[in-house]
Amino acid sequence: MKIFLITVITLLSFNVFATGGGTTQPPLEKWHEADYVDHYCEGGVEHVLSDRTRVDCLTENHAIEYDWGKKWAEAIGQSLYYSAMTGKKAGIVLIVNPRTKERYLKRLNKAIEAHGLNIEVWIVEK
Repeated sequence: MKIFLITVITLLSFNVFATGGGTTQPPLEKWHEADYVDHYCEGGVEHVLSDRTRVDCLTENHAIEYDWGKKWAEAIGQSLYYSAMTGKKAGIVLIVNPRTKERYLKRLNKAIEAHGLNIEVWIVEK
């Protein structure tokens, strides 16, 4: 619990400094997936591909899918598809609850390792 509070305080403090003091985003616990993409993506947000699918975050090197912890398996497929369509490395930002983080991260990493997938993974705690 202490680690979660420190993470929340750190993220909220960063948001206050980054926005000049006032935040237009809802409280962290009410964020939608798109809020995380908007806040953390350091590239193009919702990049539309030729087949009208959308990459959550397209950077110079990565095609990144943002998804909730429980949707880890879907994130694998989407990130690999976006990678194939863009020629960039697949990436996943897994948005997790600190209580269930290890469960979903363990499953995601097991699938990636077992199949030798070239996917980079980052974690954001909600």
